[in-house]
Amino acid sequence: MRILLVGPRGFCAGVNRAIESLRLAIEHFGTPLYVYHEIVHNRWVVERFRSEGVVFVDDLDNVPQNAHLLYSAHGVSPEVRRRAAERQLRTIDATCPLVTRLHAEATRFAQAGYSIVLVGHRGHDEVVGVMGEAPEAITLVENVEDVDRLAPPDPERVAYLTQTTLSVDEARRIVARLVARFPKIAGPKSRDVCYATQNRQEAVKRLVAQADCALVVGSQNSSNSRRLAEICRAGGVPTQLVDGPDDIDTTRLDGHETVLITAGASAPEDIVQNCVRLLVDRFDAPVEHHQTREETVRFALPGELEDKKGLGIRD
Repeated sequence: MRILLVGPRGFCAGVNRAIESLRLAIEHFGTPLYVYHEIVHNRWVVERFRSEGVVFVDDLDNVPQNAHLLYSAHGVSPEVRRRAAERQLRTIDATCPLVTRLHAEATRFAQAGYSIVLVGHRGHDEVVGVMGEAPEAITLVENVEDVDRLAPPDPERVAYLTQTTLSVDEARRIVARLVARFPKIAGPKSRDVCYATQNRQEAVKRLVAQADCALVVGSQNSSNSRRLAEICRAGGVPTQLVDGPDDIDTTRLDGHETVLITAGASAPEDIVQNCVRLLVDRFDAPVEHHQTREETVRFALPGELEDKKGLGIRD
């Protein structure tokens, strides 16, 4: 067996920003420190922070008044922000800037009187937050069949947006159907599916033909990790989506000559390397590194933390 270790993989700029924000907040504000929803969709990251005293909540009623509350990378609705202010919570906004841009686009279209079609997955934290910007104006679609059921009040005043972690191909098909149904449809100023999601999907597409099985490191609730697994399976190779080495069914790898390994945008690199090490030890497999694109994107820390970076003081 040989291992094709694909890059880019793992943490994106938005995830790095959220994790650095939470670490800095712990350093300066102490624990317990509260986070609205999981900081990112990865079991290892969440469990590590929980062991340090971070409390993840889905209901602001579970956050004591005046406590520090950090918003996860997926963003929150205006109603959550309103309730946090009402409870006098000291908030830190670690929303990925690309998701923040999506919120701004939703607000812009709603204020201009458009019916907004949001392409995404029902119940995902990012989707819930964006829909909260203009719930009366936004309709969620998950597939082409949903598009065919749309009946906006004015077919000439329709706009679309897409969740940032979608399959690029899936988003393209749905948008194409939207354009066919509503030729005057307006779109975002720039592509919504994020650069990191696109880069990871593109890398897998380029290399999957060389593999006869695949491992995607990422949690089951990670949208972009699930899309990577779907792409591998669509390429005709048996694929396991795993949180870490303990989840790998090595019996399913017996007899395979080439395994592709990649990781979703919220999967820690040390967990990826633990998975690689397991296969190296079990199958004496050499590792080939394949980097299809370099990523240099960096996001500034939230304003609430920027002035504390590098300082050794605590509130």
